[in-house]
Amino acid sequence: MNLYRLFESRFEGRLEDTFLETIDGDRLTYADLADGVGRHARVLVDGGVGLGDRVLVQAEKSVAGLFLYLACLRVGAVFIPLNTSYRRDEVRYFLDDAEPSLVVCDPSSPLCSEDAADVERTVLTLDVAGGGSLSARARAAPPTGVDIAEVPGDHTAAILYTSGTTGQPKGAMLTHDNLASNAKALHEAWGFIDDDVLLHALPIFHTHGLFVALHCVLLNATGMLFLPRFDLDSVLRLLPRATVMMGVPTYYTRLLASPEFTAELCGHMRLFVSGSAPLRAETFEQFQRRTGHAILERYGMTETGMNTSNPLAGPRIAGTVGRPLPGVEVRVCESDGTPLAAGAVGELEVRGPNVFKGYWRKPDKTRAEFRDDGFFRTGDLGLIDENGYVTIVGRSKDMIISGGFNVYPKEIENAIDRLPGVRESAVFGVAHPDFGEGVAAAVVLEDGGGDAGHARALIARLKDRLAGYKVPKRIVFVAELPRNAMGKVEKNRLRETFADLFSVTEEQGG
Repeated sequence: MNLYRLFESRFEGRLEDTFLETIDGDRLTYADLADGVGRHARVLVDGGVGLGDRVLVQAEKSVAGLFLYLACLRVGAVFIPLNTSYRRDEVRYFLDDAEPSLVVCDPSSPLCSEDAADVERTVLTLDVAGGGSLSARARAAPPTGVDIAEVPGDHTAAILYTSGTTGQPKGAMLTHDNLASNAKALHEAWGFIDDDVLLHALPIFHTHGLFVALHCVLLNATGMLFLPRFDLDSVLRLLPRATVMMGVPTYYTRLLASPEFTAELCGHMRLFVSGSAPLRAETFEQFQRRTGHAILERYGMTETGMNTSNPLAGPRIAGTVGRPLPGVEVRVCESDGTPLAAGAVGELEVRGPNVFKGYWRKPDKTRAEFRDDGFFRTGDLGLIDENGYVTIVGRSKDMIISGGFNVYPKEIENAIDRLPGVRESAVFGVAHPDFGEGVAAAVVLEDGGGDAGHARALIARLKDRLAGYKVPKRIVFVAELPRNAMGKVEKNRLRETFADLFSVTEEQGG
């Protein structure tokens, strides 16, 4: 079934109900949603966009952007959202790789430059206010007359490019069935009810904001408060009108830093969800002490959508991402695919209807990432305890081999983050003349600063808590950790910045 038909079946009897409210207080009903999607579908069809054609989008978050995404589903086109921070050379790669029939971009985007347009490609504009040539055409188009495309379940609905921190970005092809199965699983697992209102402050070029958040709202046919971005004052003002909030860990640390964020402010909230980056145990515990709410952490990735979730009813354990979602299988294996026992650390592998069908135009890469029995190799390292809870300990490419020992950064980060005065940390490996790789840590202190003496003191404390080979041989202090748009720490940048860290023979702590 076309995913848009599934959504329509949920809201067609509730057309006068609120779909979303903007930061300025404008209210759109589900009738307005159907109207907007119909008009944008007409723009696509009149522009020659049909089954399987790619629509490449680099634009700021807007209501019109939602209409465009849903219109692509409706006509059977393939929606390709791009991070708004990508620059000229990066978007050129996506243009060449995706070969879109239509490009939609903010007027300031590199995609609007002259070399982005050619005789085989249409370029339309969409600005942050929802204006531009796309919206102008949609306003002039009729809202009806475009049928919902009949597509098989394995028809590609969207291509999301991975971050490309190692090598060229890869386009993960997600089907209508992939997205529908994951939306249904989350809607059930998180217990959505008729009066739920979602606070939506996430970007919509990413799985979290576009698929997880939006799809749950559409399946529930209820409303959301639609913010252009996370703004602390706006979130504090709107929280009393919401029941569900989805965010990245940074959102929750910023809320906790505000004295205005109180238990009374969010006492009516039903659910706080965190994802896209690991949630520190300290943040989880501090949030629970302040509000009485246990943040629900889940685990997913571009290629699979969501795989696991802490339970709605039951213990939510800090540092874990819960059990597999219904219909999803998760296992831990050796690098050769041999399954490991409970509690052992290995590579996480996933199988289920949520797992993508492959990388766009990269059949060799696709074959390399799937086992013969259909399990997808996530590249994440983790363990599954005797109760079925999954814990992520890092990425396989981030694992450090120091002196022949495997070192998992997450374990060390947890130990560092518990030390007094530490705000957060990132552990990474750097070439070392004796050990092959040396364990290094970038640390952000609560009061900023930090010197060699402070670093030695932290290392001394860690020696009482960790095996010697796990203790960082060097600690560097930074004002903030480098992160991508979704809040994930970019350890490749740390490795590049501090590549010569061990060229100096003296090591803190010996």
